Amino acid sequence: MNFSLKIWRQKDAKSKGAFKTYRVENISPDTSFLEMLDILNNNLVHAGEEPVAFDHDCREGICGMCSLHINGHAHGPEQAVTTCQLYMRKFKDGSTITIEPWRSAAFPVIKDLVVNRSAYDQILQAGGFISVRTNSVPDGNAIPIPKADADESMDAAACVGCGACAATCKNGSAMLFVAARVSSLAKLPQGRVEGARRAKAMVAKMDELGFGNCTNTGACQAECPKAISIAHIARLNREFLSAKFED
Repeated sequence: MNFSLKIWRQKDAKSKGAFKTYRVENISPDTSFLEMLDILNNNLVHAGEEPVAFDHDCREGICGMCSLHINGHAHGPEQAVTTCQLYMRKFKDGSTITIEPWRSAAFPVIKDLVVNRSAYDQILQAGGFISVRTNSVPDGNAIPIPKADADESMDAAACVGCGACAATCKNGSAMLFVAARVSSLAKLPQGRVEGARRAKAMVAKMDELGFGNCTNTGACQAECPKAISIAHIARLNREFLSAKFED
């Protein structure tokens, strides 16, 4: 398969970026999208040109590092997959593929396709955890939890923090990310103890970092590689309002 790649190139955070077109040929349909970028970079290095910078780590759909806008879609045209799980057979032979970094004020571009997503880390540090002593892991069945609650908590915990929700949202809202983190703990007894503090702290940090408000367009759920439901946003709102009433 042969493709034309329209890729965003930007030297650094302060430089002005622009699209540049490259050609890749004889790509196997079973090549992953990141492997295709590896092939492109290999060609660029051999041609004496600077390779395209892009984020990646596990390449198993777990870490959320491979965050790209591909043909206008976060992580590409296939639903419920990360960029590293996307294969070239999903594209038409001979087509032009447009590749961009996340477009969100809270995720400034570092270089080319790499963005700074440390804002999500700061939100987690504000309250996305439970306070426990180390080396004191209880037995797995010590605290009975209804299966429905456990399943819902695990569904929310599937979030990989890639940033697709905020990058896709017209308001640049991180509500789905924050909701997934709050909801995954709110459904468990271990997380209830600090529930009020967690909701207030994470929402406050989200607002402080400049993320926009949620207007329920549903774009975040549609583009989320883990198909996190916006129903979790409703739970976050309940947790936050309840915490405010407790003040």
